[in-house]
Amino acid sequence: MAARNFKPVKTGVIGLGRFGRLHALTLARLAEAELVGVVARRQESLAALSKELPDVPGWTTLTQAIEESDAEAWVVACTTQSHVTVARELLERDKVVLLEKPIAESLEEAKSLAPLVKPDSSNLMLGHIVLFNSEYQELRDVARERGPISYIDCVRHRPASIVENFPGENPLHAAMVHDLYATQVLLDRAEPDHFSAQFHRTSTGDIDLALAQLKWNGGPVAAFAASYLTPAGMPPRGFDRMEVFGVGWSARIEPNPRPISVWDNAASWPLALEVRANPPSGMMAEELRCFCRVVRNLEAVPTGATYSDAMQVQRWMEKLNAFV
Repeated sequence: MAARNFKPVKTGVIGLGRFGRLHALTLARLAEAELVGVVARRQESLAALSKELPDVPGWTTLTQAIEESDAEAWVVACTTQSHVTVARELLERDKVVLLEKPIAESLEEAKSLAPLVKPDSSNLMLGHIVLFNSEYQELRDVARERGPISYIDCVRHRPASIVENFPGENPLHAAMVHDLYATQVLLDRAEPDHFSAQFHRTSTGDIDLALAQLKWNGGPVAAFAASYLTPAGMPPRGFDRMEVFGVGWSARIEPNPRPISVWDNAASWPLALEVRANPPSGMMAEELRCFCRVVRNLEAVPTGATYSDAMQVQRWMEKLNAFV
């Protein structure tokens, strides 16, 4: 529920793919926000969303949307290739931005936003719904209470069909990045001393498996696996698992798919992620509520979602990419 006297944040969404659409549907129903516009590359995408949100105006040109809407904040959920260009235009127009990760395709491109980002990153928050997942938040609290972490093991597998549907998309950038951010937060932004990675390629040369290892001297080791390997009979978003080990304790979360299965002529997993847009609940709703509080200066950008956090993880990915 919105705080008393909280003025809803007039917000727009850029990009109407799977996540952009979920952002729009969630914002439209949040008490803390007022969805005042959406932007897409294709008129067909705007027409499709208008069936669900008929009163929300749409544009195919960002500059026109900024000028004609009264949005004070924007969610950027377009392709990674467009992230920096879109974020730069918004920040130059003094808008507050929630930018889906990764921040850019390269470290140099991500650095170009630095002159526009406030020192506390209050005008640029990175979209990182894993931070707001209830199981991850409980794991983070357990780790803080139980003491130093020795080992982190992250597994994030996605459907094999991605290789064909999105050629050239590296699971390091599209999947493993979530676990790199989650590990960054668990280890309080500590910088690793050792990086290594291995990749598997299909017969056509596409990367369908990324393995990585990070080590902190005198501290923990973290291992990551991200792939496009799960067959059609498995959950539509594959599966995720994170295990954390300390001295005398360990913990495991398996946040994807959520523990509800339906069977008829085939099994299905209707709630792959902790995301519900109607009514809004789960990790996306909590992320957007947090973003609205950031816009209203009621809360600082959380650890793991600042520009400096994004740059740290971008540097990690750059080092891991060197092993491709």
